[in-house]
Amino acid sequence: MKDILRGNAVVGQSGGPTAAINATLTGVIKGALENECIETLYGMRNGIEGFMAERFVDLSALFADESEQNALIHTPAAALGSCRKKLPSPDSEKAEDIAVFERIFEVFERYSIKYFFYIGGNDSMDTVAKLSKYAARKGIADSVRIMGVPKTIDNDLAITDHAPGFGSAAKYVATTMNEIIRDCAVYTVKAVTIVEIMGRDAGWLTASAGVGAYIGADAPDLIYLPERSFDMNEFFASLRLAFDKHPNIVVAVSEGIRFADGRYVGEGTQSGAVDVFGHRYLAGTAKVLEQAVKAEFGCKVRSIELNLPQRCAAHLASATDLEESVAIGRAAVRAAANEGASGEMVYFKRLSSKPYACEIEHCSVLDVANYISALPDDYINAEGNYITEACADYILPLIKGEASPAYENGLPKYVKI
Repeated sequence: MKDILRGNAVVGQSGGPTAAINATLTGVIKGALENECIETLYGMRNGIEGFMAERFVDLSALFADESEQNALIHTPAAALGSCRKKLPSPDSEKAEDIAVFERIFEVFERYSIKYFFYIGGNDSMDTVAKLSKYAARKGIADSVRIMGVPKTIDNDLAITDHAPGFGSAAKYVATTMNEIIRDCAVYTVKAVTIVEIMGRDAGWLTASAGVGAYIGADAPDLIYLPERSFDMNEFFASLRLAFDKHPNIVVAVSEGIRFADGRYVGEGTQSGAVDVFGHRYLAGTAKVLEQAVKAEFGCKVRSIELNLPQRCAAHLASATDLEESVAIGRAAVRAAANEGASGEMVYFKRLSSKPYACEIEHCSVLDVANYISALPDDYINAEGNYITEACADYILPLIKGEASPAYENGLPKYVKI
């Protein structure tokens, strides 16, 4: 057992927001308020960028009242703001790179920060890993404990069974697909509706569109995921088979589906721009397929891009997701403050799907950062155009339960920090 560190803590949010990222923030707040060795919990505005600029807010004071904590749980997006800043290598000998880390650890010392919690996805875990490596390199790893707390609607983080935020996004996608399909079914005119869902490298979120097929609800006719190469001729053949059954076809596609040669299907409609981590900005996949289907079949075709509502629809959040998100935030504080964990990420370990049960553990962040967790082969059918029952069994427990945000004048009441 490591010695107890007494001092302040700081928490930040990074990467794309979710409907549950503030529930995780609430968990960190609750954990810090409960822990005697943490005096003040600061929030860094706009992630590590705000940390370096000393843009801090006193969360211990703002959320001393439990009613404010409860309101934050149901607030979508990142209440502290976000960023996509890539830190240099902690092994770099360049003066400008060394200055970045020196600045960060100078701020740690100035504010007597002994605990650093970073809520985010793969790129955020990269930040946690680099800070931990630098601290170890400089022999100051015992002076501050650095913890990663997972989130991502993409659900592509390694080690963890699932990521906070995914369950709510999956619930939104499955529900919205159900509603779209019902809307499309009112006419007898031959038509194809193509719905584009977020997912660059992994198809977890798009896969959630199909869970209704295994519980008696509506689900799309076809589902295409980044884990399988996309073939236009197979797509057309599958559409013809679907038309034999009914005139209104609905297709779910991941934004990141690629042809066998590695080209994104939507590449021709994209700018080619990339973020600081080298990720391309994706959009337009459904539009490309809309044009292809129109040329091949000459029927009515529409494309729908679900876009931001997938990750910010807090009114349709999963109660299970919110509860687990609070729990994992709390667990991160306990792991760092009580168990001496540092350079690690807290994660979910599933014990059972029927009945659903999981526990929270922690692992080295080096086993998580920059790895992608894709759908297992047995979650995708042999044709590569739908999910299996095993996939539905995995997703369904995560979307269970309805959240109940407070309403004021007919609209949800959200927290602003």
